[in-house]
Amino acid sequence: MAQRADRRKVAIYDTTLRDGTQAQSVSLSREDKILIARRLDEFGVDYIEGGYPLSNPKEEAFFAEMANVELKHAKLTAFGMTRKKGVAVAEDASIRALVASQAPVVAIVGKADEYQVRKVLGASLDENLRMIAESVRYCRDQGREVVFDAEHFFDGYKRSPESALKIVQAAAEAGATTACLCDTNGGSLSNEVFEITAEVVKHLGGHVTVGFHGHNDTGLAVANSLAAVRAGAGQVQGTINGIGERCGNADLTAIIPNLVLKMGCDALARPENLKKLTEVSRYVYEIANLNLPEHQPYVGTAAFAHKGGMHVHAILKDTASYEHVAPEEVGNTRKVLISELSGASNVIAKSALTQQLQDKGLTRKVLARVQDLENQGYQFEAADASFHLLTLKLLDQYAPSFKLDHYRVVILKRDDAPPGTEAIVKLTVDGRIEHEVAEGDGPVNALDAALRKALVRHYPQIETLQLVDYKVRIVNPRAGTAAKT
Repeated sequence: MAQRADRRKVAIYDTTLRDGTQAQSVSLSREDKILIARRLDEFGVDYIEGGYPLSNPKEEAFFAEMANVELKHAKLTAFGMTRKKGVAVAEDASIRALVASQAPVVAIVGKADEYQVRKVLGASLDENLRMIAESVRYCRDQGREVVFDAEHFFDGYKRSPESALKIVQAAAEAGATTACLCDTNGGSLSNEVFEITAEVVKHLGGHVTVGFHGHNDTGLAVANSLAAVRAGAGQVQGTINGIGERCGNADLTAIIPNLVLKMGCDALARPENLKKLTEVSRYVYEIANLNLPEHQPYVGTAAFAHKGGMHVHAILKDTASYEHVAPEEVGNTRKVLISELSGASNVIAKSALTQQLQDKGLTRKVLARVQDLENQGYQFEAADASFHLLTLKLLDQYAPSFKLDHYRVVILKRDDAPPGTEAIVKLTVDGRIEHEVAEGDGPVNALDAALRKALVRHYPQIETLQLVDYKVRIVNPRAGTAAKT
């Protein structure tokens, strides 16, 4: 990897708090946005787009509170539009809200497609140029750094290169520090992004930074972002985890490591912060109340998971044999999975009792037992504790903490009242019989409560444990109503 002084700088512009909130099922409170903004700043992105201050009171309150937050590196950015047609720039509500936000950077979006100008704005091309130039110049005169978002730029360039170039030129001449080319509908291919971005970089002659803002409607948002950088773009816009409208935005959790590890670019305030990537990704998922996709590149739980026996055998010798980067570089972890596809190497890598298994020649026996159980419908991929118990039993080292006599679960339904569940457990702990009953919201919750009552006197540490999630699997689904879970 090249030394930092030799690495090309690419500014990371995060729009999770604005464009990310346009995703289906995503809604962030003011407090949520402040928490994420602080984490993004610690991570080392260059710009944090906080939202559109004119859109609602929550956005206005966010900027008011952020005015008292001292960011270590990132520049807080307020998003807004050019002045409206026929409205003086100093009187335009959007422009006034941008200035009032107190954000040091403003992002002004303007139409960069002559079709959109005529059809949507109902304006002439010359009027659109004046709207852009006056809006940028006014905000610059108010002491703000201006990023110009050229909306629908790639569609506009394909229709009329001359008109599209005039638009970004007008923004640059009015004082914009960045002209961001937006693939607003996400329909451009990577070769188109590269060729068009290269033309814009050449046309603007290095007087302003060229940026790229991509959407994932063709599944190419990350690839297009990297193509833009190869063509000379110095800023990339995106969101953490790619959350965003329709199919999402360009995913910064893939873009940043690709820029740093694959393209030799400088993309974070501190290069060692790349190790925080997985942590940041999962933090945003948690705050946004979204599930983490297992197979998400770099940060997913399966990104460095190995299942096939031949693959595990190879990574025990050299992890690079089946990993393009080390998981530690992005703060993730390597996982060896146990399944019917496993080989002896999986058992050796997975078990904490490896030496004992090898000494007694039981590795193959463990593998055979796993394969037999998975053939019946059981799964051990995410069941490390179950695998450990299986291993202990085969080593004759299993010592149960209690002996179950029986349990019973009853679902109660009375008149118009909602159903309730009652669980009864009877077990022996340290020679003492414990017989308890508990109610709960469903069988699992009721059993959990009853077991706790029976065991807590013997194992008080249970008080510190919580059942936060579980998965029910039908192990023989073809049996219909007689199926086992």
